[in-house]
Amino acid sequence: MKSRGNLVRLKQFQVNEKRRQLSQLDMMIAEFDRMAAELDAQVAIEERKSGITDTNHFAYPTFARAARQRRDNLNNSRLDLLQQKGAAEMALAEAETELAKAEQLENRDTRVRDAEADLRRAVAG
Repeated sequence: MKSRGNLVRLKQFQVNEKRRQLSQLDMMIAEFDRMAAELDAQVAIEERKSGITDTNHFAYPTFARAARQRRDNLNNSRLDLLQQKGAAEMALAEAETELAKAEQLENRDTRVRDAEADLRRAVAG
């Protein structure tokens, strides 16, 4: 019987790649959260300086308006990343299941080869 070691290695590589992708998504989400918090702080400072917090007021600071828009864009991107993360988690679970199946097949094949070898030795001996 042919060894399924290559299949196991391929599945392990796929699992590791899915974990890496998930880790990158987590880092990007955290970075977007940090950047959005910084923008919130900048908006608050700008509103305090101008004394105007109504975004519809004609004299509302342009910088605060732009920072709010950028923060909103970051939050929308964060939501998209959370959806991607959910899909990546499902893909990882699937890849881990496939790896487990491949490992079971490899173990079964190894036991069969060992049993065949023992039988040949018993017949020869």
